[in-house]
Amino acid sequence: MNTASRVILPTRASIGVLVAVGLAFTAALSVGAPLGVAAPVGLGLLATLLLAAAVDLWRSLRLWARDGVRVERHLPAALAIGAPTELKLDLVNAGPLTWQLQVFDELDPLLDFEGLPRTLSVAAQTRSAVNIRVTARERGVVQLGRTQLLWRTRGGIFEVRKTVGEAHKLRVYPNFAALARYAWLSGDRRLAQIGIKDFVQRGQGTDFRQLAEYRRGDPLRHLDVKASLRHRKPVVREYQDERDQCVMFLLDCGRRMRADEQSDGQRGASHFDDALDAMMLLAYVALSEGDEVGAMTFGCEAGQRRDCAPRKGMATLNALMNRMHDLQPGGHHSDYLAAAEDMSRRLRRRSLIIVLTNFRDEDSPELQPALRLLRRRHLVLLASLRETALGSIATQPITTTEDAVAVASAHLLSQARQDAFARVVDHDRLSIDVEPRALAATLVNRYHQVKRSGLL
Repeated sequence: MNTASRVILPTRASIGVLVAVGLAFTAALSVGAPLGVAAPVGLGLLATLLLAAAVDLWRSLRLWARDGVRVERHLPAALAIGAPTELKLDLVNAGPLTWQLQVFDELDPLLDFEGLPRTLSVAAQTRSAVNIRVTARERGVVQLGRTQLLWRTRGGIFEVRKTVGEAHKLRVYPNFAALARYAWLSGDRRLAQIGIKDFVQRGQGTDFRQLAEYRRGDPLRHLDVKASLRHRKPVVREYQDERDQCVMFLLDCGRRMRADEQSDGQRGASHFDDALDAMMLLAYVALSEGDEVGAMTFGCEAGQRRDCAPRKGMATLNALMNRMHDLQPGGHHSDYLAAAEDMSRRLRRRSLIIVLTNFRDEDSPELQPALRLLRRRHLVLLASLRETALGSIATQPITTTEDAVAVASAHLLSQARQDAFARVVDHDRLSIDVEPRALAATLVNRYHQVKRSGLL
């Protein structure tokens, strides 16, 4: 049930009238008018104005209660971070009178908005729409408060601010644009536009799919002699990527993932947001290809940990989003070894484990034994996010001595990081250390590489 609160304020015009009456009374006294004459006249005029104001307010409140404007709010099911979304307010005037209104919606501070406040005239027997464009700056849950209406009484003496409707909460998910673009481009076989190189091709993979007539370019080793003799023409076996495999994400929620370089041009996009976006894209790809997908977090408080068991089907993607959408990186140290031990206990089936983190050389004493532990049973891909600032400095033009020192230092630090990463992954060519904007496409390419080679 809707609840409402009301605040009554005088308009500027009515305040101006009162000020004018006061100035006139003062001017009359200053030019020598007798107080005994000016006072009764002033008090009578003031009483008349107050009576008119009271009548106007009483009448207007009754008319509003009987034929006032009703507000209907239309909200999306959820918001996506950085994606502009329209919220709609319908102002319904079923009565015979026209109302002058100002509309404001109580929006969460984490939302940037356009289109408020809005001043409009709602004619009798009409419905007026107010569209509000909002953009969420952070994932999680945002609060949409109640709607405020500021309407003017019939005589224009007062403005009544009325709060109507109910508060709502909306979830803010990672941006779905990458998923939608992947689905569209994969249908048109133009994945190279987003940096994804591989695509399912006829005859590739390791699982038998079907027999088909030989075409130029098919591998001769796939020729089926018995089927060719039976059909009196060359017949080859077609293969597809293995299905029913397991992809498990180990997502770092520690303090290193709070690094914010605005990698996609939007405010508040941390390394954690980039890793979460890449995880969702690869989860969509793996689920589309018939694999199981699960996820586990580490480096956060005990109450913030999330554990999603591996499952198949596109419903798993929704479950992942619902479980992960409000996660934020904390200020804790990430214990890689404890996370690896926990994962080893929970996941007995051989799987592709993708560790999403922000690697530093000082992490080697913990990270290296953690990777070795996981590799006893599983195929492990370490995906580390590299700061873009280092690459920007290394490629800047050199015009001064200071520029030369900065560029040389950036190259030295970059090489040191590469060497440290190679040591910690034991020169594993599957693991990656990339800038945030390249993470999603590189992960999908690595996943396809694993599928094609049958490493699982």
